[in-house]
Amino acid sequence: MLAADSTVRSCPVPFAPIAESIPPNVFAVTDQKVARAVASGADVIDLAKGNPDAYPAAFIRDAAKQAVDDPANARYTPFDGKPAFLQAAAEWYRNVHGVELDWPTQLFAVEGAVDGLAGLYAILIGCGDAVAFVDPYYPSYHCMAVMHGAEEILLPALADHDFLPDLDVVPVETWDRVKMLVLNYPNNPTGAQASPEFLRRAVELAHEHRFVIVHDYAYTGLGVGGPDAQQHSILEIPGALDVAVEVCSLSKMYAMAGWRAGFVAGNEAVVSRLKLYHYQMGSMITGSIQDAGIVALQSDQSCVVELAERYAARRRIVAEGLREAGLDVFDSAGGIYVWARVPRDGDWNGERLADHLLDHAAVAVLPGTCFGRVGGDYIRLSLLKSEPELVEAVRRIKAALR
Repeated sequence: MLAADSTVRSCPVPFAPIAESIPPNVFAVTDQKVARAVASGADVIDLAKGNPDAYPAAFIRDAAKQAVDDPANARYTPFDGKPAFLQAAAEWYRNVHGVELDWPTQLFAVEGAVDGLAGLYAILIGCGDAVAFVDPYYPSYHCMAVMHGAEEILLPALADHDFLPDLDVVPVETWDRVKMLVLNYPNNPTGAQASPEFLRRAVELAHEHRFVIVHDYAYTGLGVGGPDAQQHSILEIPGALDVAVEVCSLSKMYAMAGWRAGFVAGNEAVVSRLKLYHYQMGSMITGSIQDAGIVALQSDQSCVVELAERYAARRRIVAEGLREAGLDVFDSAGGIYVWARVPRDGDWNGERLADHLLDHAAVAVLPGTCFGRVGGDYIRLSLLKSEPELVEAVRRIKAALR
């Protein structure tokens, strides 16, 4: 028998540049901190996660159970997604947003929003290209830009502008370099909503400077509180189909996060090229999940309204409690998070406060630095725990800050 070759064992693996550039996952880092606290005996209330605690409505679950027994769903599904799923997505756009889409050419099924975003980065951004996105941002936008070797142009979204960036302060020469603008409204982490006027200005700039807008619309449907909470698809804006695509997920609005289903809608040329990329590099949604998604999209959306009201009640608990503890809380009209500024007295920042709350209150939150530069003095708290747990978390936070 040949002796083991120690030279081979010690030889470094020649990873590709993209593998060498992968940033750490900020959520995984926080998970490790929480795991260490739990292992030491702490009874941690984890408000760091964005993983829905709700369950899909009974009629959605029933459709999925029935679909599992359909022999056709054991087979590979069509590359683009089941026609009935794409047609249901087109009906959803028509009924909810008044947008008419051609389902064979302007819609494509993907396994959740990140699947769609990763494909769009791959087909739209090359090494050295400029991608613009709002700061604070969902961390994947930054990580994908780094892995593709792109230039990042951060658009600060500040409290005095309700966490919307001022698109008109960006120099013309900067817009001329941009190949892709990523928007995300309702926003994670802040919960900010985008008005039609804001989206209209983005579309105007895209036409003028010839870039593509990618709108991450993962938190649609979860707004409450009257006209200010109305959420708008960018595809509602005249001319948007010339320059924009929208990424939708069933994860949050139907509590189907673990089921992995969504779709990309919009500009025909972008959708067509995304399909070609995904045919080679992706995988399609399980057939039974698409069947469940069909009945969800074609429903009267009352289950989404119910979820939105549940989260709004939870937001009131957390926001009011944090204000009593001396924190400034952004008055969001939607989403599943609370975005709060650290106390102005003392030597606090988001990271120090997050560590303090885990160590002294056994409450896990995310520091705003997970979401970019603007969030340095903020923390994000998830609303995806029961109301009694949120009441207890607020009580602990108040005690830890006294």
